[in-house]
Amino acid sequence: MNAALSLLRRWLPARQKTAAEQLLQSLFVMAWMVEARDPYTGGHLWRVSQYSRLLAQDAGLPGADVARITLGGFLHDLGKISVPDAILNKPDRLTEDEYEVIKTHPEVGARLLAEHPLAPLANAAVLHHHERPDGTGYPARLLGERVPIDARIVGICDAFDAMTSTRPYRRGMAVAQALAIIEDNLDHQFDRALGTRFLALGRDGALDHIVGHTDHGIPLQDCPVCGPTIVVRRSQRDGEHVYCRHCGSEATVAHRDGHVCAIHTGRKGTAQELEAEADLDVIGELVRASAASLENIRA
Repeated sequence: MNAALSLLRRWLPARQKTAAEQLLQSLFVMAWMVEARDPYTGGHLWRVSQYSRLLAQDAGLPGADVARITLGGFLHDLGKISVPDAILNKPDRLTEDEYEVIKTHPEVGARLLAEHPLAPLANAAVLHHHERPDGTGYPARLLGERVPIDARIVGICDAFDAMTSTRPYRRGMAVAQALAIIEDNLDHQFDRALGTRFLALGRDGALDHIVGHTDHGIPLQDCPVCGPTIVVRRSQRDGEHVYCRHCGSEATVAHRDGHVCAIHTGRKGTAQELEAEADLDVIGELVRASAASLENIRA
């Protein structure tokens, strides 16, 4: 970790803030484009990063640690770039062989990050977010507190979002049900102390504004044709077009009674309209928050 902090100080002197923010933005955009391959996981990275931030703050971690863990929450699935679309978007449960392919993504993500100047800040979350306290996780089968705290936090938040989000083979479950599953698996899949804090946050309603959203105040939209999610960006105005990344259906953005919705138009998007586009408003906010927190690290 000291090496990571030294790298950060190297890239964040006052006269190089723009360069540092560009480095952070490159990481966020890379992760966003990986997520865009999966039409069912719109907003997953944003949600995991937000849950991770809340849990790290609740655990009383210093601001720089919170910022690092928030970054790791957004980058944790980078390695899924190597998972074939046929597996990533499979509408049925995975076979054992397909699951073995999925299990390669932490190590692929770590290798993908390896040459980036700020890689050590996110490496623990990327490589170890599927480790478990009971030592049965992957890729290293780490036991108990040998799992880095970044990974323990991101692992809880990743699992919670997976359970409460719609997948090709099932609808997302209720928050209470997901929390009950986490509680049943403390000391096995999830760290007890951090998991107990997360349960308290969830049962107090502190996670409700994140569940099912892709940005603050912007809920996911269901595609009326095929079911997967349609993502609306905060900068989009009434009448602008958005698209389902699964079937290509078009919808228009509308704000009604203070809520965002997507209204199906009945047409399909063109190849150009269906190109993945990173949400630079959300990424910019994350970059600024990360840079502002991390630049205050002291030796």
